[in-house]
Amino acid sequence: MVLAIWLYLLALRGGFWLAAERDDRNAPGEMLAWNGEWPAIAAVIPARDEAACIGDAVSSLLRQDYAGAFTVIVVDDQSRDGTAQVARDAAARLGKADRLKIVTGPPLPAGWTGKLWAQHQGVAMVEAMANPPAYVLFTDADIIYGADALRPLVARALANGLVLTSLMVKLRCKSFAERLLVPAFIFFFQMLYPFAWANDPRRGTAAAAGGCMLVRRDVLRQAGGLAAIRGALIDDCALAKLLKGYGPIWIGLTEHVHSIRAYPSLADIARMVSRTAYAQLDYSPLLLAGTIAGLALVYLAPVALTVFADGVAQFLGLFVWLLMALAFRPTLRFYGLWAIWGLALPAIAAVYMAFTLNSAYQHARGRGGMWKGRAQANVSELR
Repeated sequence: MVLAIWLYLLALRGGFWLAAERDDRNAPGEMLAWNGEWPAIAAVIPARDEAACIGDAVSSLLRQDYAGAFTVIVVDDQSRDGTAQVARDAAARLGKADRLKIVTGPPLPAGWTGKLWAQHQGVAMVEAMANPPAYVLFTDADIIYGADALRPLVARALANGLVLTSLMVKLRCKSFAERLLVPAFIFFFQMLYPFAWANDPRRGTAAAAGGCMLVRRDVLRQAGGLAAIRGALIDDCALAKLLKGYGPIWIGLTEHVHSIRAYPSLADIARMVSRTAYAQLDYSPLLLAGTIAGLALVYLAPVALTVFADGVAQFLGLFVWLLMALAFRPTLRFYGLWAIWGLALPAIAAVYMAFTLNSAYQHARGRGGMWKGRAQANVSELR
């Protein structure tokens, strides 16, 4: 059974494990294919208590080598640490204070998650501009862009008529906890949402990564704006699902856009994963039980067979264990880690199982979706 499952995953699930959907594939051709005027863009950054990161994020955007009009909007979401002033200082140091706009976010209303409410305020400012830009770049306060990151992103969107173009930013991978769990997070995400399927207009799979999402403003408005997904905790994939009904979308890995948010300990990553894991299961105890059983079968059973079985069963268990390690290798290579880490994938999966159970427990306590002091899970039910 476990052999059949892994053969299906490797052969028939969109080649997710190959990590082949990259922003540098076809980028030169797309850049050459576009010789028209570069469209105006507004970047929207929701920021709540992000003084440690926002300066670097704003600076990286204002340094972009982009020929079109480009504005950065920071939505200060009730911050208590001087986030807005740090952003202003960063823009002033570059002599580009005129390209930065600060929105002071109003209190969070019922039915909205915090990030989407902040992004909504940014979009409202975009729409109020005398000449609203063609695209909105939704990004986060911890995201750093290479100086040449924006033009290829826009060129891809223009060359392919995309309504949403998203990059899975390269997460920080320095501490032991990050090296152990971050590549697996990307591996599992691609398993859930094979990028090749998300990028295929004929398939219903839709995915985006919230750290970098370039969206056509007119299509977003046509789809009902962010109000259409205002209660979504996994807001990026919810937006992708919404917009894919209006045109093609694309998501891929990148080496040119990074997150500088640090997760120095297992507890830090546990909080990050637990915030949305149970939401991914629609807050369903049945889906939770099925997920735990499925993870045990897919990742833990091969190890159990290798250690406790004998004969053919033991051989197949070992073979599948090595097969999953091989499947993990491209993602490990992307993060610059040795292939030997692949043998730890069953143990890593067990850790994520614990995170998922903790997510359900926090939801039961009324603390689901906790972020910067806000419990946001299932807001329509809790508020």
